[in-house]
Amino acid sequence: MPDLVNKHSISFELAQKMGKTAVANAKEIGVSENVVILDDSGNLKAFGLMDGSPLPPIEMAQNEAYTALLVVSTQNSFNFIQSDTSLLAGVHTLSRIAARGGGFPVTVNGEVVGAIGISGASTVQNDIACAKAALSLVSDAAAGAKSS
Repeated sequence: MPDLVNKHSISFELAQKMGKTAVANAKEIGVSENVVILDDSGNLKAFGLMDGSPLPPIEMAQNEAYTALLVVSTQNSFNFIQSDTSLLAGVHTLSRIAARGGGFPVTVNGEVVGAIGISGASTVQNDIACAKAALSLVSDAAAGAKSS
C-alpha cells in the first residue's frame, strides 16, 4: 500500500542493554551519568539516573539524544556550529538542540533507529566514552562513533 511507510526502530530490549552498558562503563571509570536512549521518533526508550549524578544533565542528556537523531554526533554538531558565528549565536534559541559531546545516533544498515545521550560526568570525554561503550552493542553505530 503506497500510503504506508516501513521504518525501523530500536527495541526496548536493545535500549535497556545499551543503558546498562553505559552505566557499567561509567562505574568502571568512576563517574556518575544520566543515560537517555530514544527511539527513531524521539520517544524515551530507556533512562538511567546514576546515584550521585547532577540533576541538570538529565535534560542535557535528553537533548543530546534528540539532537543525535539528526544523524550526527553532538560533538560533530558542536564542531560545525562553532565554525559559523551565525549558527553559534542562534543555537541557543532551539529548544531541544544540544551542542556538546555525549549524543550519538544509533544506526543499523545506515538507517537511524534511535539515539543515545549521556551527560553528567566532569568531562565531555567521559560522557562520550560511556556512549561509545553502549554503541559497541550496535555495529553500525559503533563504526560511526569511531570517527567522532
